[in-house]
Amino acid sequence: APDLKLTFHNAGHILGSAVSHFHVGDGLYNVAFSGDIHYDDTRLFNGAVNDFPRVETLVMESTYGGRNDYQTDQEDSERKLKEVITRTIDRDGKVLIPAFAVGRSQELMLVLEEAMRSGDIPEVPVHLDGMIWEATAIHTTYPEYLRDDLRDRIFHDDENPFLADQFNHIDGGEDERQEVADGGPCIVLSTSGMVEGGPIMSWLTHLGADPDSTLTFVGYQAQGTLGRRIQNGWDEIPMDDRSNGRGTLTLNTDVETVDGFSGHADRQGLENFVRTMSPRPEKVLCVHGDESSVQDLSSALYHEFNMRTFAPKNLETFRFK
Repeated sequence: APDLKLTFHNAGHILGSAVSHFHVGDGLYNVAFSGDIHYDDTRLFNGAVNDFPRVETLVMESTYGGRNDYQTDQEDSERKLKEVITRTIDRDGKVLIPAFAVGRSQELMLVLEEAMRSGDIPEVPVHLDGMIWEATAIHTTYPEYLRDDLRDRIFHDDENPFLADQFNHIDGGEDERQEVADGGPCIVLSTSGMVEGGPIMSWLTHLGADPDSTLTFVGYQAQGTLGRRIQNGWDEIPMDDRSNGRGTLTLNTDVETVDGFSGHADRQGLENFVRTMSPRPEKVLCVHGDESSVQDLSSALYHEFNMRTFAPKNLETFRFK
């Protein structure tokens, strides 16, 4: 539309994620849509932008807007992950991490690369399976969208941590997976992140019976997914066996969950996004979350900042001016 100006700002969620700022007419009205945001800097991205020329209304995500949705500090999360890895490798086991191909895998790669470089964890191969390798290549193609110091390492220091020697692309199918399973201690990052298909199912077949190995969850496991069931204690895993039809795998690995690697801001981050926003919006519409999370966040923002807040229902219509 000729009377509408749209500007995209970094949202800190995944590569290319954006906070969308709409400037209507001659500044008659300004609306910011947060989309998915991560307020704080991560190893991979700068935190979400919340500084605009003008904003009357903010439409903001509420994924972790619930009153108890506080995540572990990133430093503590990394420390726990390194402890899990070291403990597993010390007993000659393997660490299997179900991971989303975009965003979380690259964040983990940066954590692992630095931990090995600094001697915090033993230097072992890190095998990448699924679309992780391809997604990582896209990140390295656009370093200008990465965190400032990471971009400088790639651009100016000619030091690309994603190309470190320990990273190996699994491109040999089942034969290579079997070879890795038969080999020494290592780390495997594999899709899908919620254990709902993809190569992670093959890795469970290869490593699931090994009591020395550890299945480590670092991403959100939605209700009803196999990942959530395993987190909740399931150890009899239904599997598809091409030769014998359906079968069951008894899971003997340790199972660990390391919180704090989400691409979404937690409750504190969402409140901080509004608290430090310039200018402070007159209205906030809380969307994109469970009903209770949306309502909790809307109520909290109203009481804390004395602003008009809303928890819209699906298909509800608002007139801004």
